Amino acid sequence: MSRFHAFVVFAEMRTGSNLLEANLNALPGVHSHGEVFNRYILGKKDRTELFGITMEDRDRDPRPLLRKLRENTEGLPGFRFFHDHDLRILDDVLPDPGCAKVILTRNPLESYVSWKIAQATDQWKLTNPKRLKSAKVRFDVPEFLTHLQDIQAFQLLILNALQTTGQTAFYLDYDDLGSVEVMNGLAAFLGVEARVKQLDDTLKKQNPGPLEDKLENPEALAEAIAAVDVFNLGRTPSFEPRRAAGVPTALASEAGLLFFPIRSGPQTAIRDWFASLGTVSEGFEQKSLRQWKRKHPGHCSFTVLRHPLLRAYVAFRRKIVMGDAQDLRRILINGFLAELQPPGEPFASVEAERAAFLIFLNYCRLAVGGQTGARVDPSLASQTALVQGVASFQPLDHLLREDRLAEGLAHLAAGAGVAPPVVSADPATEALLSIWDEPLETAAAEAYQRDYMGFGFARWRK
Repeated sequence: MSRFHAFVVFAEMRTGSNLLEANLNALPGVHSHGEVFNRYILGKKDRTELFGITMEDRDRDPRPLLRKLRENTEGLPGFRFFHDHDLRILDDVLPDPGCAKVILTRNPLESYVSWKIAQATDQWKLTNPKRLKSAKVRFDVPEFLTHLQDIQAFQLLILNALQTTGQTAFYLDYDDLGSVEVMNGLAAFLGVEARVKQLDDTLKKQNPGPLEDKLENPEALAEAIAAVDVFNLGRTPSFEPRRAAGVPTALASEAGLLFFPIRSGPQTAIRDWFASLGTVSEGFEQKSLRQWKRKHPGHCSFTVLRHPLLRAYVAFRRKIVMGDAQDLRRILINGFLAELQPPGEPFASVEAERAAFLIFLNYCRLAVGGQTGARVDPSLASQTALVQGVASFQPLDHLLREDRLAEGLAHLAAGAGVAPPVVSADPATEALLSIWDEPLETAAAEAYQRDYMGFGFARWRK
């Protein structure tokens, strides 16, 4: 008996997923229903209803369809899923160890060219070679690079979900689809007793031959390959832990504004503004936040970025000076020889506070680099990691800057039809000015390189 109650094939267009599905469906006890969460079709072309659920029903909430697919399919049910399908369903699929993950990939250059030819000929499947339509297409380098970025980001999303839930997947390449042995290995992975004796030969390869022969501008291949960092050498290694989406910290107003606060940022002023607009909803889970979004069409999500040096100083004052993080205080005193006053008491001098803050910034650099071995408090994490965490749930509509916060909030208020708040400077700004020097500026830039580079932060004091 299979240890799985369902399966999903993660693939992309023109990777051979139709052929893989045909061979899976040839196994007694296995039924793959196609691209059931594709926004434009319901499993297959021209189908308008599946298990009594229409496309409109599915688009409102995909979960009932997933449930019925599993309950009403005889044998092991499954479906195909691409990066541009309805991502809401992943909350139910990815964490579920009882749902087998099959991952099909293909050389992205080949899949992109095949996709362009299919667009040009409107021939997406071929069963009769006599009806083959051929065409030469133009290779669009920027479009290809965007295509590559999208599928790589989706693969990383799947990989991270598998890693953090302790699951494994069955990986297939396009070239594996012609192997009876590999298909039988997949059957064994799925836990079904049936085996393939002969592969499905209904579907024919549409575009054989060298890649260059399919292009109007084959010289563009060299430009595309040159733009791809094959070994990922251009990426600055980051050992900072990935962050969760922070959904429980989100604030929602009845005006349709949704705020994802960044710890040690200017969140108090925005909370006060939301409270002035009426009921503030918070303490969400992903499911309840999606329900809120459905009830508030036209909603707008945002966060506020603060300069890394000021943000670190705010965290220092609260966590270390005021003593909110006693364990971290002990680490700085015992491990980094920081001279700290009892919690809540002021430093003896400007020099003493400056020295302690510099030690704190050096600790932040080690923490963000994964060198402390300790959990990285969200107040110390980079804003890049926190924003990426939110984006793993849903990309934000706006990233506002604190130095232009009044302008940014006025724009959001106008869109929501409410009055904008009065924004005042954080008192920490004056306090930081009193201790600022060049070593602090340098230490902040070293600790938060990702924020300075990614968000374009310049020096705090110019």
